[in-house]
Formats: sequence, C-alpha cells, structure tokens
Amino acid sequence: MSSGDELKDKGVELYKQYDYEAAAKTFEQAREAYAQAGETDMVAEMLVNIGLVHRALDEGQQALDVMQEALKTFQDSGDALRTAQTLGNMGGVYSKMDDKEQAYNAYRQAADIFEELGERQMYGETLLAMGNLQVKDGKLMDGAATYEVGLENMGDLNVNQKVIKGLLGMRNRFVGGGSTGGDPDNDEKQDS
Repeated sequence: MSSGDELKDKGVELYKQYDYEAAAKTFEQAREAYAQAGETDMVAEMLVNIGLVHRALDEGQQALDVMQEALKTFQDSGDALRTAQTLGNMGGVYSKMDDKEQAYNAYRQAADIFEELGERQMYGETLLAMGNLQVKDGKLMDGAATYEVGLENMGDLNVNQKVIKGLLGMRNRFVGGGSTGGDPDNDEKQDS
C-alpha cells in the first residue's frame, strides 16, 4: 500500500469521525503523495474528498472550487465514472447552498452518465437526491416520480426507502396505474 493510500484511508476515518480539520489536512497530504507518485487520478480524487470536507463545514464555494478542478481532470482523462461521481457531489454542494438550478443540472448530468455506464445503484441514488430536491422545491409530484424511478434502480433499500416504495406503490394502485416510466414531465401534465 502506498503512503498516499494510507493517508487517504486515514483521512476517510477522520471524516467519518467528524474530525473535518484533521481529515482535510490528511487528504492534502495524500494529494501531495499521489502527486509525487504521478497518480493524477488519485490527486483529483483527493480534491473531491477535500471538497466534501468543505461541504461539511458549510464552505460551499471552496468545495466547488476544488471539485471543479477534479472534474476537469476526470473529464480530460475520459474517466466517465469519476466524472459522474464528482458531478453528483457537486449537486449536493449546490443543493446545500440552495442553488437549485445548478444542483438539478449537476445531478441530471451525473444521472445521465451513470445510466449510460449501467451503474444502476449510483443512477438510483442520484435520482433519489434529485427527487428530494424537487420535493423541497415544492414539486411534490415530480419529486415522487423521480424518487420512484430512483428506487426502482437500486438494489438493497434501507427501511425508509422500502416504506416509501410501498407508499408509492399504494398511490399508484389508488390512482389507477403505475408510474409513467420515470418521465416527470408526463407526471406533471397528468396532475395539472
């Protein structure tokens, strides 16, 4: 295991313990170790981790700045999976900053890439985040439809997700049909 990997793992543990300052310093040390080893992809991954620390500390713009740098690296190298993951993380930052338009845009891009890659779990998780954002934005039917498609694409659901899926299924039986295949625009037109 390289020193970069060890530092990364230590940073993740510190992050899980909510010791964000120490996690940021450790991720920065990992970034430096990866840079010395010429591992550009891991340098960018550490930038995303540093961005997540900034998000946790409510430092949205700093989070976006480092994530943008990582995003460019992943896009330039053709790493579609990490591009989508970074976009999804950026969607979370924008959402926390209450920039709904940018959050939707980042989530939509991430979801599209995950879907193209066949990453059903990540696609589903991204749709859940979009659905939550839509509900918070007052678009209840759109949010429910997006959330439903997200749940359909996920493997193991937690207890809350199972309950919501059951409630959505009951709603569909009561209103006379299933979902419209995940097209929130169709659901909006039907509910108008």
